[in-house]
Amino acid sequence: MRRLALMALILLLLSSCGAPLEGVAPPVVATGVSADSWAVIPAGAYLEGQFDHEATIPYDYEIMVTEVTNAQVADYLNAALAAGDVTSDGNAVMGHYPGDVFHGHDHEIEIAAGDWELMPVTDPALRLTFSGGTFSWLPGYENHPATMVSWFGAWSYCQAQGWRLPTDAEWEKAARGTGNRPYPWGDDVGGAFANFSKSGDPFEASSRTTPVGFYDGGTYAGFVTSDGASPYGVYDMAGNVWEWTGDIHDGTHDRSLRGGSHRNYGYDLRIWSHNNADPRHTSPSVGFRCARDG
Repeated sequence: MRRLALMALILLLLSSCGAPLEGVAPPVVATGVSADSWAVIPAGAYLEGQFDHEATIPYDYEIMVTEVTNAQVADYLNAALAAGDVTSDGNAVMGHYPGDVFHGHDHEIEIAAGDWELMPVTDPALRLTFSGGTFSWLPGYENHPATMVSWFGAWSYCQAQGWRLPTDAEWEKAARGTGNRPYPWGDDVGGAFANFSKSGDPFEASSRTTPVGFYDGGTYAGFVTSDGASPYGVYDMAGNVWEWTGDIHDGTHDRSLRGGSHRNYGYDLRIWSHNNADPRHTSPSVGFRCARDG
């Protein structure tokens, strides 16, 4: 518990220090993985957690092959603004959330029905621009994972498409398959498989994030990657950015984060690693992907 609390504190401290490095543009890389792809996860048993507890998901479902990108979020925000589904005063994007059941526990914050911040607009860590009432992305960042999105923003994006955030269990099965591997690709972690602290990828000196699907076995900007996909063909389930999941637990307002990020060391990318944060939290180290019924 102490280690998880420390990790959550580090996440909060890093929330304002992830702006693109001044004067340094990220390499432009088009990977071989489409951000519009989905993977089918079949019903059945899988091993959960560090100690291989057997669990079952009794239904098929689908999960995005990559994290949601800046381009996808910009397109969503523009459509939602035009439809009046979200609003922005130039400082933040706000959207409606139906609220959670409030139990009144110590340290529990009431999440009532109403408008909640989906994304800050003026934070320097944001990889999007907002001008003339239109969102776009900073050059070179269109296929990087969307960050600086609160849990409410991630929930809203998925809901708008008729999808949802994956549950913790759905996320873990999609990352691990049915074996007991600690990482999506196997037993050992290395800089060719994932984006983590000091992994040596060509984006460490610029964006810090890597394009979604970057670790697909190709060679990009002179950097040779290994295929870091999970057994179901899902990418970036370890490293790059933490990912919001959809579980809402009684007695706490915090939401779960999975997968580790470019700020973490390799051992923190193990599939069973958990973190959590207030759903209002935004960070350059946090993104998301969506799931849907199979």
